[in-house]
Amino acid sequence: MFVTPAYAQAAGAAPGGGISDIFIQLMPILLLVVIFWFLIFRPQQKRLKAQQAMLSAIRRGDTVVTTGGIIGKVTKAVDGEDLEVEIAQGVKVKLVRGMVADVRSKAEPVNDNKPA
Repeated sequence: MFVTPAYAQAAGAAPGGGISDIFIQLMPILLLVVIFWFLIFRPQQKRLKAQQAMLSAIRRGDTVVTTGGIIGKVTKAVDGEDLEVEIAQGVKVKLVRGMVADVRSKAEPVNDNKPA
């Protein structure tokens, strides 16, 4: 009854928002996904890759720290298998390679072919 033409046009245009309105509503969610990717997931993948490289590079003579906090010297290391670690003189334990938290010092390879 007292409807002006401007009000009638605005009321008619509101329901047909279209794709641009959906895109605008999804933009904050997409922005959060990108932020999570760069701040959380990507650094985590880099740390995991570095951990795997460290574990695969363990060799005999390295000093390692286990996840339980035990420090020992690797006496036997076979690729892809358990490690044998000497934690005290004459005390050797077997460790799963994945339970090594850190490699404290790398052993220098012995060069038997070096001239005297």
